[in-house]
Amino acid sequence: MTPKPQASPAFHSVQYALRVLETVSRHGGGVTESQIARETGLPAAHLVPLLRMLRREGYVEEVTAGAYAVGDSLVLLGSGTTRRAALQTKLQETLTALRDSVGAAVYISRYIDGEVKITQMADGPHTPKVNEWVDFRSAAHASAVGKCLLTQLDQNGRRDHLSRHKIARLTSRTITSERVLFSKLDSQPPTVPVLDLQEYAVGTVCAAVPLTAGSAVGCLALSLPVEHAHRLRAAADALNRRAAPVVLSLAL
Repeated sequence: MTPKPQASPAFHSVQYALRVLETVSRHGGGVTESQIARETGLPAAHLVPLLRMLRREGYVEEVTAGAYAVGDSLVLLGSGTTRRAALQTKLQETLTALRDSVGAAVYISRYIDGEVKITQMADGPHTPKVNEWVDFRSAAHASAVGKCLLTQLDQNGRRDHLSRHKIARLTSRTITSERVLFSKLDSQPPTVPVLDLQEYAVGTVCAAVPLTAGSAVGCLALSLPVEHAHRLRAAADALNRRAAPVVLSLAL
């Protein structure tokens, strides 16, 4: 099944970040901000927040005022046999920080071998995870995670999925018409978070944004108890803005 080409806001940030990391990596002894700007062609308005994010995530470090070198996170992710463990650790650290920032449980989900899979998450006593009362693999039509993944598939991919996982009514808000579901998926802008307003489970609201890293289909999501539904839009927007470090980890 062919993923539909989509470009989330994080995708463009990550493309720029990779250019910056390539430049920094070429200069073993460190490179100035002005030199990075010249070699990447990025204006200060883009470069300054990118360098701030890359420093925060440990991909670069400021060795002297205004000069940068490769950071510990990038070294670990590039070190062969330990790369997988380092990536899992880095993603977990990023998710935990994101959980605390948005005040919600957060999840990474991937579409692997035709199935919805939650590959990593961060929750806590004050940020409870979703009660998976129906297997997420069977609820793509109702969950924010599932719908966000389905938006990244073409029509044939979606039909293949729903032929194996029939649409079922999970709550009174669940979309049970394939035509209506596909129409909503087609009209979903890639720059806007996908929402689940008690469609999967009564008492829970969720949001998800695409993670565009190569040809992989994935998303970053959050969940909130319905009594915090008034925070969903703001939390979803924050999730969208903070997706770049997660995409970057997956792209390296």
